[in-house]
Amino acid sequence: MPNSGTPGDTPTILTKWTWMDAVTLSLLTCLFGLLFPNLVNLQQQIFGRRVHRRVRWLASIVDPDLSVTIRELDGPAHMKRSSDAYEDVKAYLGARCSRKARHLLGEAARNAADKLELSMRNGEEVADEIKGGTATVWWSLHFIPRSTERDEEGYQYTLHYQECHRDDVLCKYLPDVRRKGRHILDTDRQRKIMTNISGWGPSDGWSRMLFKHPKTFETLAMDPSTKQEIIDDLKMFQKGRKYYAKLGKPWKRGYLLYGPPGTGKSTMVAAMANLLKYDVYDIELTSVKSNTELRKLLIGIKNKSITVIEDIDCSLDLTGARKDGDDNDDDDGTIAPEAAARVAQDQDKVTSSRSQVTLSGLLNFIDGLWSACGEERIIVFTTNHIDKLDPALIRRGRMDMHIEMSYCCFEAFKFLAKLYLNKDSHRLFGAVEKLLREVEMTPADVAENLTLRSDDDDAESCLQRLVGELKKRRTTGGKANRATIRSNNAARAVPAGATEDGRRRSPRIRARTPIAPY
Repeated sequence: MPNSGTPGDTPTILTKWTWMDAVTLSLLTCLFGLLFPNLVNLQQQIFGRRVHRRVRWLASIVDPDLSVTIRELDGPAHMKRSSDAYEDVKAYLGARCSRKARHLLGEAARNAADKLELSMRNGEEVADEIKGGTATVWWSLHFIPRSTERDEEGYQYTLHYQECHRDDVLCKYLPDVRRKGRHILDTDRQRKIMTNISGWGPSDGWSRMLFKHPKTFETLAMDPSTKQEIIDDLKMFQKGRKYYAKLGKPWKRGYLLYGPPGTGKSTMVAAMANLLKYDVYDIELTSVKSNTELRKLLIGIKNKSITVIEDIDCSLDLTGARKDGDDNDDDDGTIAPEAAARVAQDQDKVTSSRSQVTLSGLLNFIDGLWSACGEERIIVFTTNHIDKLDPALIRRGRMDMHIEMSYCCFEAFKFLAKLYLNKDSHRLFGAVEKLLREVEMTPADVAENLTLRSDDDDAESCLQRLVGELKKRRTTGGKANRATIRSNNAARAVPAGATEDGRRRSPRIRARTPIAPY
């Protein structure tokens, strides 16, 4: 019987198994090379977490203190703004640190000229109690300098507490601190006026000063019924949080103040701010270089504020009017190459230095998506020439209430006479009433004539001075006044939306514009 395995077959079998072993070994090596690093990382993560937990548990025994840091500025590096939480904590600690801190910082008090407002000094610590006085937390204030070009320097509060009080501090104590801080800010509000003049302000673009304008509606000379309309409208807006939320509208309102110079547009803004106790943001549009910069300023505006753009018809080219040079063509339509190059270079310099804010960017600021990034905000435009403004800028929904600040009427004069001279009636009142119908005089000019200038002045002399000034203007300006009246009559005859030459303009708005429902 022949052998089942001959010597000649053995090398073939060995060769076959050797080749399969080599392939298997290669595959196992590749799989091991792929899986081993992941297995090592997984083992390190599991082991590391366990070690970290043990180390953290040990650290809580050795040093059980935790901390919460509240920075003065928050937000992304390119959109830094003042932190509301920082202001709340600062107000809260300001009411407590005077009794506990060893080193204090004194500043002028908000509502008392002879007192100091005390606050924490840089590097100082103050203790506070939680859980009914059974536990203590510590607040510290430190100044953080700029470490890189992208970082912003500023102050920060740090709260130190023990880990066993974590839930009480984070869920109860800190929310209570913010509520009490906001209450202090609202009841004893130190109002400010901000401006965006280039180079003045910090990173958010605003420079701040205390707002101490004395003008109120009680001392504002205008028609009493119109004044009451404005007051009622402002008060309705201030308490309209739920109403605006119900309507699905941003909690904001726009006011357009228009009229000749000296009729009290700026003082009206001051009276509005004092009535509502709001901060004032005065935007100088000619200092804003682009729509992006305008958006950054908008982000820095806080709630409970009035944003003002004065003389908006002069701030930007928002009228759609053509430039003076556009209407004049060259005689032969040719220009030397050297002169053309110089003209182009000069135009580039002017364009680079001029504000690039567009009408579209301004409209988005008023009622676009970015206008809803805050609440309880009022926007005020002032202008001497309402007919020069683009109708899209002042339509309802953007400028909700249009208020004409006109020349002094007899009702406004009687108010000024009572305010300046304490007189409700006088024999010269009739002459003043007659002259005011014929002569245009601003409330500022009337008030100047009623101001006592010496110890010898009295009501009689002031009223005589006013009558003399009115008669002088009637004599010297009679022709101009009659021409103005004829011009106004002609303007009234022109259909709304067009001027005498057929160009588009905004509709004329009457002095007693009804308050639009909101």
